[in-house]
Amino acid sequence: MTNNAQSSLNAQSCLRAAGALVLALLAACASERQAPPPAPSSPTTSVAQADERLAAVAAERAAIAANFAAREAVCYEKFFVNNCLDEAKERRRSAEAVQRAIEIEAEHFKRKFKVEERDRQMAEAEARYQEEEARAAAQPPAAPKTPTAVPPPRPSPVAKRMARHDQKVQADAAKEAAEASKRAANAAAYEERRRKSEERQKEVAKRTAEREAKRAKAEQEKAAGQPAQ
Repeated sequence: MTNNAQSSLNAQSCLRAAGALVLALLAACASERQAPPPAPSSPTTSVAQADERLAAVAAERAAIAANFAAREAVCYEKFFVNNCLDEAKERRRSAEAVQRAIEIEAEHFKRKFKVEERDRQMAEAEARYQEEEARAAAQPPAAPKTPTAVPPPRPSPVAKRMARHDQKVQADAAKEAAEASKRAANAAAYEERRRKSEERQKEVAKRTAEREAKRAKAEQEKAAGQPAQ
């Protein structure tokens, strides 16, 4: 057998081995795909349940971050680094979207419950005030011993409650604005870290691909240089 024929057979063998390796890696990636995250839970029915769900969201977000970090480390050991990383990022994004939906629903319930509780208390206070006024009007006034000035009507307690509530609403709004600004700063910092991480990942993937290309070229040259059997 000539050297050219032997080299051709060696090259074909390398191509077949590379094809088998690609198929095996694709199958491994497909087998490692997890099921999609569960849909948002049923509507919240109590403040205690809302608090439990918000606590669970915080814990789940920490778990999502930990799982992504572990998956990211595994991806760097695979041949198709970028494909593996893209899949891990998509699973993280989907899981975080579910947790965000749960968080929004629970927080909305708590705000709605607070407003309804305030309205109920104000309605009860107004009803008590009206009952007291009706009872006072039904009783004939005692004849005064000496003429006195008519006392002014009592102010409704609802007005005081409304004033206190408005002050609390303003304080809550200021607090929410401060927290929103803090969340925005944290989100910007997180995005910057994520961008730098992706740049590092691309650089590692590039170096990995270059090493694999050099190794494959070296093997082909070595195979081409073998003497005929």
